[in-house]
Amino acid sequence: MRSNVIIFHGTGGNPEILWFPWLGERLAQRGYAVEIPHYPGMNAEPVATLLPKVLSGHHFDERTVLVGHSGGAAFLLALLENLQVTVAQAILVAGYSTPPNASDEPVLQASYDWAAIRSHVRDIYFINSTQDPYGCDAAQGRIMFERLGGTQIIRDDGHFGDYNQQYDTFELLDRLID
Repeated sequence: MRSNVIIFHGTGGNPEILWFPWLGERLAQRGYAVEIPHYPGMNAEPVATLLPKVLSGHHFDERTVLVGHSGGAAFLLALLENLQVTVAQAILVAGYSTPPNASDEPVLQASYDWAAIRSHVRDIYFINSTQDPYGCDAAQGRIMFERLGGTQIIRDDGHFGDYNQQYDTFELLDRLID
């Protein structure tokens, strides 16, 4: 059975923007089964409503790799907490676990079972920027790293893609997924 990768877009995103198609193609060429689903309710509907849709809509096993950007990365915390298996990898790009700014963040839970999250992923990465315009910055990455361990990578690279930050490729992600 092939390893699968599921890439989750962030707030207001979709599968056709930023580095998502590029990464999906690169991973497919390496033999991964790649899903880049569209969840219009990502960070618009409560996490308690979105979570069952995602859990029932995808296959998760010990070979699964999860990648999330921004609100999609924040969503991965709830997903990992509620999985019934331990996945291979999770990579949270511009992720956060507490409100990063004054915006409403329905993707966040009031609290997390950090031990459950950690038990459901073998290898976890947090990629954040010191210059994130939305507050999904290195401090947010540090909060998650301190609770979950793994690897924190800090760059000076904005939001790793946005409406005003073209980011069509992401070589680091391609190298991190093993």
